[in-house]
Amino acid sequence: MQKQHFLKLALSIFISTQLVACNDDDNDFTAAIAPEKRPNVLFIMADDLGYSDIGAFGGEIHTPNLDALASQGRLLTDYHTAPTCSPTRAQLISGADHHLSGIGSMAELAGNLKGEPGYEGYLNERSLSIAEVLKDNGYHTYISGKWHLSDTDRNNPENAAKTNAHAKGFERSFTLLQGLDLHFKQNPSQYNRERQATYTEDGKEVPISDLPDNFYSSDYYADKVIHYIESNRNDGKPFFAYAAFTAPHWPLQAPTEYSDRYKGKYDAGYDAIRNARLERQKKLGIIPADFKAAIPIETNTAPQRYGKWDELSAEQKAIEARKMEVYAGMVENLDFNIGRIIQYLKDHKLYENTLIFFVSDNGAEGFIRGGNSPSQGFDNSLGNIGNANSYTFIGPRWAEVSATPFHLWKDTAGEGATTAPAIVKLPNQTKSIETFHGFASVLDVFPTILDFARISVPQNQYKGRTINTPSGVSWKNLLEQKTQSLRDSNFVFADELHASKYLKSGEWKIAHQGRAILANGTAEWELYDLKNDRGETTNLAKQRPDKVQALAELYQKYAKANGVLDYPQQ
Repeated sequence: MQKQHFLKLALSIFISTQLVACNDDDNDFTAAIAPEKRPNVLFIMADDLGYSDIGAFGGEIHTPNLDALASQGRLLTDYHTAPTCSPTRAQLISGADHHLSGIGSMAELAGNLKGEPGYEGYLNERSLSIAEVLKDNGYHTYISGKWHLSDTDRNNPENAAKTNAHAKGFERSFTLLQGLDLHFKQNPSQYNRERQATYTEDGKEVPISDLPDNFYSSDYYADKVIHYIESNRNDGKPFFAYAAFTAPHWPLQAPTEYSDRYKGKYDAGYDAIRNARLERQKKLGIIPADFKAAIPIETNTAPQRYGKWDELSAEQKAIEARKMEVYAGMVENLDFNIGRIIQYLKDHKLYENTLIFFVSDNGAEGFIRGGNSPSQGFDNSLGNIGNANSYTFIGPRWAEVSATPFHLWKDTAGEGATTAPAIVKLPNQTKSIETFHGFASVLDVFPTILDFARISVPQNQYKGRTINTPSGVSWKNLLEQKTQSLRDSNFVFADELHASKYLKSGEWKIAHQGRAILANGTAEWELYDLKNDRGETTNLAKQRPDKVQALAELYQKYAKANGVLDYPQQ
């Protein structure tokens, strides 16, 4: 009897020292993780997906797999990213502000700032990669999809060799190094320009000609994720898999069986779709019933003077509707491929012990970027939009719909740029948990994953080198319902990109639009009361200059601490 008692006591002490979570009768899931069974991690990132584009966040696009994930997980309705792709990815991988990590500006837009400290244009040496930490602590580490954190200057192969995903701790990697490419395989000789895309596998370049003929980005990236997980499935080690899809980033291209499902769906125009999304968001509890949504910008301040729906000709309406049909097809195909990965995990009994994140890297794209003219080999006629030889964008008006209920879009200081959909599902969780409406950030992902993996967050030094200490907050206690908040009510958070900048302090926000045309000509701090006006409909700067001044001083402290340089005004 004494021996049995001793064994029970020893087992109890062992379990408690391994930080195994308790099973709470009040919880909707079992959070217990055996010490030898650390969770797998699947991190799924969409590219330029707007806040309201998936069903769980109010969208009409068919996303059954993400909706099912939401029904077993938790929604975060105030999850924040950087304003564009590579800065967000730098913050995800390093856990530190992108100005410290080497992406103070997107490398493509850095101009004469490129090469300055924090503006190297790639994930710099001070940036500790989460994949490196996890790999050093017994995890397999995989990535498939968009990297966008490398020096792609072929005249500087040394930098390129040090900054690809394989060099940053990913054991297996298939990556697109640049920020975008065509979604289908296409012979570059068809175009009157060089195809600016570099694919690598495990750090070695893969010629586009070597991609399979039926290549479609989301299909292929999902194939690679599954292949990498399968290659080591039976060795007992946990994995970290980063599925970095490029959909629905422009150019708008989708398999016709997906885009054609939406024929006629968007003929009613921007306002009708946006209003329907707003109503669904309120019914779902994504936003309060009395939420004051953002006001669409005026035509004379929109990029390329994009008109509102009733200002368009019948031909323009048809083209606009078709673009959104293709965009919806891209999103549904993305959802299908996410479903394939999840089904693979279920089929091989990996799903139950996997921590799953789904997010977008930023808000929808409203600007018109890059060449897409017929002289460059593209056919953007109504009947061809979405095919492999078309090249077009959703534009600012559909971006406003995509960002519902928020203001503006990617690469601005509006909430529509930096607020993204986020879903998290814990290991062994089978029922949804009440939606979390508090502020959260992509910077929090690094400490959250390490917390679940029972790894301490490195501070200042790692393996003898100086690092940028990750600055986010772990969500683990929140997700396991051990706390109801992440930050106190007076938290301060700021960011800057391409001269657009903002700072939040509690319920207040100041914002400065670097692209002044979007701010109706203003180039000064705007002030918003987020508690009552998260749609940013009423600028209170003139009524509360004291608050603007106080927050502007806090912003200057942020800028100094993070090495933010003055970006050339446009």
